[in-house]
Amino acid sequence: MKKTAIIYCENHFGTMDGKTANGLIRSSGKYQIVGVIDSTKAGMDSGAVLEGKENGIPMFANIEDALLNLSSVPDQFIYGIAPADAFLKENERNVILEAMKQGMNIVNPLQEFLTDDEQFIQAALHYGVGIEDVRMPPLKKDLHLFSGRILHIDTPIVAVLGTDGAVGKRTTSVILEAALQAKGLKVAFIATGQTGLIQGAKYGVAIDAIPSQYITGEIENEIMKAYDDENPDIIIVEGQGALSHPSYISSSGILKGSRPGAVIVQHPPMRKVLGDFNFMPMPTVKSEIELIENFSDSKVVAITINHENMTDQEIEDVVVAYENQLHLPTTDVLKHGSDKLVESVLAAFPQLANRQKKALVN
Repeated sequence: MKKTAIIYCENHFGTMDGKTANGLIRSSGKYQIVGVIDSTKAGMDSGAVLEGKENGIPMFANIEDALLNLSSVPDQFIYGIAPADAFLKENERNVILEAMKQGMNIVNPLQEFLTDDEQFIQAALHYGVGIEDVRMPPLKKDLHLFSGRILHIDTPIVAVLGTDGAVGKRTTSVILEAALQAKGLKVAFIATGQTGLIQGAKYGVAIDAIPSQYITGEIENEIMKAYDDENPDIIIVEGQGALSHPSYISSSGILKGSRPGAVIVQHPPMRKVLGDFNFMPMPTVKSEIELIENFSDSKVVAITINHENMTDQEIEDVVVAYENQLHLPTTDVLKHGSDKLVESVLAAFPQLANRQKKALVN
């Protein structure tokens, strides 16, 4: 059975900085999510808040409210906020200590490692609970340099990149994975961030916690593990940040380490400035596509829309405009599904048709 978990996302659920909580509510293969803590939305259903459709996972004002209404204490307490500075506020430290006092193990996705903090170490010992620092990198002796092994495999690789952080790259990746599996294909998903790992991805590494010299090697290594273990028909690699982003190098490492044959680009048309860097204007989807294709040997095969602050009609208009102007299939996977993405991937890798036929025969 899955361990039960409650997510802390005070004042951020449903927003860009609440992306870890948002992702876990949409998909959690590792934990049974029993509630979300956000006092600004207490009493509401988390699915209704996030996507307008109830999922039965309630929202609570605080830990006390949650424990009063839940049938038992959750096994895990997940910090579900992804702030740009990646450090805890003083009041958040107290909330986590209270969760430990109540007997919950801590899942920490921040760059601030609680297992390096004496106060949290002592609290864990005192209350008999564990701490998982999701972004804790391997010891340097266990890190991998780029080996070139990936140059000798013919498995199709698709990367889902974007024009900014927190635009839905992971969500699109997971939806595409499920859609290709429904077509009878064996799919391996490579997570590259903390949320994907918390969701239960079998392969992956939080690359923004890896020294830059090893980023490409670590991505290659995860892909090769999937290749050796499962011989998948296709591999999907989750993107991080954006290649054009002035503060992140993640997409560069992903392109170099995974060497995808096809790329899907996710873009929020109504976002005017970069999410955590409001002094920087957003790139256009056209400029990002050109940058990706000039930087790498990869070909962009489709565009996906993040519909934040958009009406249904605006989504329709943007889809038509992008398809007319950029001549690429465009969709909003949460609103319109992933059929166009699947068609684009199958067109980019015709050899997958034979894999589908074999799967149907077997």
